[in-house]
Amino acid sequence: MLDQTSPLRPKAGAHDDERVIKLAVLAVGGQGGGVLADWITDVAERNGYVAQSTSVAGVAQRTGATIYYIEMARDTGRLPVFALSPSQGDVDILIAAELMEAGRAIIRGFVTPERTTLIASSHRIAAVSEKIEPGDGRASSQKVQATAQAAAKRFIAFDMEKIAADNGTMISASLLGALAGSDALPFTRESYEQAVSAGGRGVKASLAAFGAAYDRAHGIAAAAAGDKAAGNPAAPEAKSTAKVSGPEALLKGWQDLAARVAALPEPVRDMAERGLRKVVDYQDIAYGGEYLDRLDKAVALDRSEHGYALSIAAAKHLANAMCYDDMIRVADLKTRSTRDRRVRKEVGVREGSVLQVTEYFHPRIEEFCGTLPVGLGSYIESRPKLAAFLDRRINRGRHIRTDSFAGFAMLWFIGGLRRWRRRLLRHRTEVEHLERWYELALAHGRENHALGTEILNCRRLVKGYSDTHTRAQSKFDRVLSALPMLEGREDAADWIRRLREAALKDENGDMLDGALKTVATLAESPAS
Repeated sequence: MLDQTSPLRPKAGAHDDERVIKLAVLAVGGQGGGVLADWITDVAERNGYVAQSTSVAGVAQRTGATIYYIEMARDTGRLPVFALSPSQGDVDILIAAELMEAGRAIIRGFVTPERTTLIASSHRIAAVSEKIEPGDGRASSQKVQATAQAAAKRFIAFDMEKIAADNGTMISASLLGALAGSDALPFTRESYEQAVSAGGRGVKASLAAFGAAYDRAHGIAAAAAGDKAAGNPAAPEAKSTAKVSGPEALLKGWQDLAARVAALPEPVRDMAERGLRKVVDYQDIAYGGEYLDRLDKAVALDRSEHGYALSIAAAKHLANAMCYDDMIRVADLKTRSTRDRRVRKEVGVREGSVLQVTEYFHPRIEEFCGTLPVGLGSYIESRPKLAAFLDRRINRGRHIRTDSFAGFAMLWFIGGLRRWRRRLLRHRTEVEHLERWYELALAHGRENHALGTEILNCRRLVKGYSDTHTRAQSKFDRVLSALPMLEGREDAADWIRRLREAALKDENGDMLDGALKTVATLAESPAS
C-alpha cells in the first residue's frame, strides 16, 4: 500500500495494490536521461514493484527532448498492462532536465494542477530560435516558473545542473536526488542510493550530487508542506554581497564611490552598484567616478512617479557604453587567472594535466589605430594610402598560444595598456559617441520621460567587437535617425521601442528598413 502522506494517493474506487504510477522524464542529448530512467526502474523493482521504461526520441540532439516514460505498480502476481507513452492529463510525476522543457511539457498537457508533481532544473539551455536573434532572444524564465507554479500540484525547481557540475557528474544524478527528496515516490533514500551504487562507474560523484539535490528538494518539499509561500521555488535566492579587498588607498576610493551609490534613490541603487563594479573592474576608481558623475545627471531629471525608469536605464547602459570591447579588453580577459580556471573546468582537465590554449585574433587597421595615441592614430586614419598599406600587413588571422610564455606575455602586455586607455584614439571615439547619445537622451527626457528612457535603451544595439561592433553601431544610428520624424508625436517613445526591437530581431536589417519606411509615412500624417 502506498504511504498515505505521499502525493500519489489512489484514486477513488481503485485498489491500492493496483495503482499504476506514471512518470515522464524530458531530457536532451548528453544529460543522461536514459541512465536516470534505468535508475528509477531499478529503484521500483528493488521495492517490490514491476516497472516498464520506454523512450520516444526527440527531433534531433539539442533540438528536441527525448521523453523517457516509466510506469510502475506493486507486484501483486498479476501482470499489469502498461502504456508505451504518456497521455495528456495522465502523468503523476514529470521531471524536466531544463526549465524550458518543463514549459513545453505544460503546453503538451502532461502537467495538471490536481495531480502532477513537476520537478525541473532551473538552468537554461538556449534553443536555436533563441540563439539566432541578434539581440536577447531568450524566453522569460520567470514566466515559465510562474506558469509551472500554477499548472502543477507541486513544483520543485532549482539549479540541478550546477549541483552536478560542482560534483563532477551528469545532471541525471541531481534529478534523481530531487525526485527522492520530493517524496513523490514511496521509496526510501537508501534504495535510490543502492541503485546509483550498482552502476559501478562514477559512483562517488553521482552520490555526492544525489545527496546535495536530495537535501535541497527535501527542504523545498518540507517548507511547502508547512507554508506554501515559503516553498515557492520561483522566489529569487538571497544574493551574496561580495567583499572588496585591495590596497588601502584604493579601498578608500571604492568606499567613497559606494557611499555615493548609497545616497541614490532606492530603486536605482542595485543597478548603479552593478554598473559601478563593472566600470571599476574595466578601468579604475577614477573611471567609476566618471560613471557616477554621468549617472547623477539622469537622477537629477528623474521622479519617483516614473519609477526612476530613466535613471535605472542610465545606470545600466552607461556602464555598458563605458566598458566597450577593444583589443586591450579582449587581451585582459584572456590572460586572467579566472579564465584559466573556467576553461579547465569546462574542458574537464584533471589536476596536474597540461592544458594548451590557442587564441584566435584577426585585427583590422581600425583596431590597430584605436590602440595608438590620439595624434598618431588620427594621422594614420586620415591618410587612406598609408592605412591601406598597413592594413595589408595587419588584417590577417593569428593563432596565439596563451599557454606559452611568449603568447601569454604578448597578450598580458596589450592588456596592461589599459592604464593609458584614456589617451588612445579608440577611447576618444567611444567617449564622443557616448556623450552625443547620452545628451540626446537627457534632452528628450526633460520633455518626454518615456522617450528619453527608450533612447537610453537603444544602447542595447551597440555591442561586440570589430566588424560586429561596426554593424551594431550602424543599426543604432539608423534607429535614432527616426527621431526628427517622430518629433511632437505622443507615441514617439513607442515607435523608438518598435524600431529597436526590429533591429534586434533581424541581423540583415530588413525589418528595420520596413519599420523606418512606416515611420517616414507617419511623419507625413498628423500626430495621433
